[in-house]
Amino acid sequence: MKKLVLWMIAAWMLCGGAFAQNVVGTWQGTLKVNVPGAPSTDLRMVVKVERGSDEALKATLYSIDQKGVPPLKCDKVAQKGAGFRFEIELLGASYEGNLGTDSNSMNGTWAQAGLNFPLNMARATPETEWTIPEAPPPVVPMSTNANPSFDVVTIKPSRPNTPGKLFTIRGREILAINTTLNDIITFAFDLHPKQIINAPSWIEEDHYDITGTPDTPGQPNLAQMKALFQKMLPDRFHLVFHRDKKELSVYALTVAKGGHKLKQNTTSPNGTPALAFTRLGTLPARNASMAEFAGVMQMAVTDKPIVDQTGLTGKWDFTLNWTPDATQFIGLGGGTPPPPNPDGPPDLFAAIQQQLGLELKSTKAAADVFVIDKVEKPSEN
Repeated sequence: MKKLVLWMIAAWMLCGGAFAQNVVGTWQGTLKVNVPGAPSTDLRMVVKVERGSDEALKATLYSIDQKGVPPLKCDKVAQKGAGFRFEIELLGASYEGNLGTDSNSMNGTWAQAGLNFPLNMARATPETEWTIPEAPPPVVPMSTNANPSFDVVTIKPSRPNTPGKLFTIRGREILAINTTLNDIITFAFDLHPKQIINAPSWIEEDHYDITGTPDTPGQPNLAQMKALFQKMLPDRFHLVFHRDKKELSVYALTVAKGGHKLKQNTTSPNGTPALAFTRLGTLPARNASMAEFAGVMQMAVTDKPIVDQTGLTGKWDFTLNWTPDATQFIGLGGGTPPPPNPDGPPDLFAAIQQQLGLELKSTKAAADVFVIDKVEKPSEN
């Protein structure tokens, strides 16, 4: 009887059973991105799947319509029967699909930032495969001694109802997308919004897209990027300010008992960190200092400034996952806590301690404040 069962299983696999389906190869399809409040977008995706010397599946994703996006290594690549899935931890994204009976089609869903988008793919042949653009040449870092200014900078009103906001570097271009002047000041000077004094209301209401190119060769690091915005503000917004001290309620970031749980990054000490929320409550960080982590958190998440008291130097890799509450992400449209989920991640304070080995404690301290003496809406391009 046992031999008969084994024979039946073998025959089922040879006749096209799910375990006989082979996902190795090149797959391509169009990701239908439809974010509420923004125009829909079609992005062509190519996924190359192969087996390594250890027989484990490996995959690389190419987003061929997004200029300057490098090939992305897929994480946790797995096939179970007709099911195929992978994650891209850097983006906080995942894909789950099912192979068709002919093994040449796959219907699935791309999940990112709490949203799901259809991504159906077909196995490519030499005649049908899409051309993958050549990867752009690596950008040489700007000299760490350089003190750049913007050579060219364009400021335009953002499209109404654009979700989120972003500061980033693309090649040598510096971009601020859907940002208020309040966002730009807090980013450029490492401030929390509560540290800005005497500001007109429009600096929190008017949103701008800013694109600029520095006058110095190479790609700027984060400190140089902030300096570029600092120099732009007096020129284009006619900003005049002075600094003062004021006792404020703050959060102190310290190392918890038992030590931190961070992984040190030694690949690029002067390189630009990657600190971008993939959704509210998920922050993958790569090559980031504690001061940079505190700066991003106080700019986007917390209701108080954060003072870094960890004493940790160098750059770190980590991912922080938590369930936001009503006090967090106010500037990104937060303020409404998610429904209770017993299986969800912990709150921010518990997550920082459990996942990073750090603590965030409320206290009072004398903090720098940024007093605006004069500011105007941006001058013409």
